[in-house]
Amino acid sequence: MRALVLERPGPVAAGDAGPLRLTDLPDPAPAPDEVVLRVTACGVCRTDLQIVEGDLPAHRLPLVLGHQPAGRVVAVGDAATGWAIGDRAGVGWFGGSCGTCRRCAAGRENLCERAVFTGWDRDGGYAELIAIRADAALRLPADFADLDAAPLLCGGVIGYRSLRVAGIEPGGRLGLYGFGASALIAIQVARHWGCEVHVATRSARERERALSLGAASVGGYDDPPPHPLDAAITFAPAGSVVVAALRAVDRGGTVAVNAIHLDGIPAFDYDLLWWERSLRSVANFTRRDAEELLALASEIPIRTETERFPLAAGNDALARLAAGTIEGAAVLEIE
Repeated sequence: MRALVLERPGPVAAGDAGPLRLTDLPDPAPAPDEVVLRVTACGVCRTDLQIVEGDLPAHRLPLVLGHQPAGRVVAVGDAATGWAIGDRAGVGWFGGSCGTCRRCAAGRENLCERAVFTGWDRDGGYAELIAIRADAALRLPADFADLDAAPLLCGGVIGYRSLRVAGIEPGGRLGLYGFGASALIAIQVARHWGCEVHVATRSARERERALSLGAASVGGYDDPPPHPLDAAITFAPAGSVVVAALRAVDRGGTVAVNAIHLDGIPAFDYDLLWWERSLRSVANFTRRDAEELLALASEIPIRTETERFPLAAGNDALARLAAGTIEGAAVLEIE
């Protein structure tokens, strides 16, 4: 099979100058508890960029990145249940957990100390084929093409979990700080719940997009919203944005930090936490999160915005992502 392989982290660059190499690898065979997907589309995520550039240390090298693959099952392990050849499926960042620890028993497998992650611990979806654990595989909405479903598998699901962690209630007042691929989906869920959404971003283009999706107001990171917020989610990997969000939430409000890597949170006055404000991190997602989000995707229905790249152009997609010029979500189209 063809795959894009990271052998050594380094700065992103377009074309052959980038750190990913297109090569041929042996086709994966499923372990007893696995299925193999023929990948037709795989989303490109900022976490991929952070692994490529070394902000997140790679757990293994060489490595096939990509944790938003969508496709069809072409092989099923002897002990894998619930899947048949020909089924449409995908997988997200969560690649499996131990299933026996107290966190797994409580439905919090995202916090399992033995959890494994797609495109970090296991080879991911920047390839024609991927082996995944059957219990981590996700059923794709029937009314979504693979290219449109791929962004739901990371940005969509982690955005949905961020809404849950932030504790926003239907009809509440929500702030979104940063407006990339994940926030594009989160705002659609929040508006479906009747929330009043205020968006902060540096990009004039993203402000216009937010207004088109029903945002009540837009501004920069340091611009206070028209009214104090019940909850806020930060998507930008900058600690200063977390502090700006804390300034904007009302008494009892929560700021959920949607970032696997942050550049550090600057010192701030305790008054920003006083009155029972909360600051929480968002770590991975659970199968419940994914199942609920994928059901909502059809109900709302969620609209994903994608820019498509051939598999061989993975370096180009990452370079565009780093430059902030992707419209919506970047997706590798694999034929």
